[in-house]
Amino acid sequence: MADPSATDPLALLRLSIVTSSPPSLSHTPNPPDPGSTTPISLSSASHLLFTHPTLQSHLLSAPTRFHKSDSTPVDLRSIFFAWLHREDTIPDYISKAQSLGDGTVTNLAFLERLELVTWLEGCQEESEFIKALPAPSAPSATTGAQQQHGGAIGSLGRGGGGGGGGTGNGHAGSSAAVLAGKVRATDPRLLEIYSYERVITNRNTLLRGIKPTDFSHVRKQAEDFITRLRTNKPTTAAAAAAAAAAAASTPQTKSLPHRPGHPPASHPAAVTAASTIPSMPTPKPSKPSRSKDPIILLSPSASSLLTMANIKPFLEHGTFTASSSLPGPHPSIHHVSRLLPSIHATQPLRFIIVDSPEKFKPDYWDRVVAVFTTGQAWQFKGYKWSNPVELFREVRGYYVGWDGEKTPDVVRGWGAGVKCYNVERGRRFRDREVCEKVWEGVEVWMRGKGWGGSGGR
Repeated sequence: MADPSATDPLALLRLSIVTSSPPSLSHTPNPPDPGSTTPISLSSASHLLFTHPTLQSHLLSAPTRFHKSDSTPVDLRSIFFAWLHREDTIPDYISKAQSLGDGTVTNLAFLERLELVTWLEGCQEESEFIKALPAPSAPSATTGAQQQHGGAIGSLGRGGGGGGGGTGNGHAGSSAAVLAGKVRATDPRLLEIYSYERVITNRNTLLRGIKPTDFSHVRKQAEDFITRLRTNKPTTAAAAAAAAAAAASTPQTKSLPHRPGHPPASHPAAVTAASTIPSMPTPKPSKPSRSKDPIILLSPSASSLLTMANIKPFLEHGTFTASSSLPGPHPSIHHVSRLLPSIHATQPLRFIIVDSPEKFKPDYWDRVVAVFTTGQAWQFKGYKWSNPVELFREVRGYYVGWDGEKTPDVVRGWGAGVKCYNVERGRRFRDREVCEKVWEGVEVWMRGKGWGGSGGR
């Protein structure tokens, strides 16, 4: 019995695509007149003609083995339409299907269309949407002998010159050979070898991970700790000299013989020497130092939405008020308290907010955690890092503009260290959302830079 794939329209369409022998549309089961130049549309055609491996025609309205997710069979017309428009986007595919008329073709979901195209191209052998062909009947004795001597595909190909049955088997063999060349079967031994494969890593990846981490703050903490130890710990030579001097100045007295049952008397010189040796001070729990308060820098530009006039209510309560509606004068420094749980679980941190680094000491830059900018480079002239790209690698940057206005290209060019947020002109309840995003970014940046414990670094 011939292979069922030789007459199955879905298998024939796949074979035609793989062998670059596309089928053609026709109004009749016979090929169209070669002299006719009128194109045949998919909506008006009734048959699909295949020329490989033999000339066959199939009704476009005939159901195929491809079923949708709800087990509804899809006709050949819809299958061919999906293949013709395999490169179209989903909206284009749907609009072109509707242009053929309601009910002309069945729309396939994205996953269904992807599975169909992959299977038709020969990139996979099975699909959950395609039902398997019925198994062919047992071959005859003659065919079995041919397979035993020449192999299944070779015997089928050599039997093509015989009767009708031989021709069908020959075509099935050629189809199998073509698809076998397109789809590679993975060797089980190769799969076993792959299972022992491991990713080779280097020392830096194993010790530090894929993402580089800045541990410079640990070195700074260690230097402070060692300095305190050197300051508080007395030298051994000084302690020995003090003990010797105390022993020399104390008169020598004759001690009484030791009587059993009584504790021995302590030597006065030893007591005096012991009392002169200073003891290490007991470490006291560290308290948050006001000198370590984190600093937030604002832009002094008049075009900035957040200025010294409105920054305090915005960061404390999430309320934005335009600076032009607030009469002056305004303070040159603000203090805002905020609880950051990942930095300190119970104690709020006090932030210092200024709009100029004019009175900064060199160590103040280590406490800067955020810089608000309007995209004007002159703002960074007095900064430790005057290059904006370098600056926003060291501190968190923020650009706050009006909703609906485009973020300046120069701000986007400064890298991912600058977060851009928009404030709406009318809906004030959205201000709280922007405020929380700002604090969330500050908290994440501070945690990554080593802030924690008592709120210091």
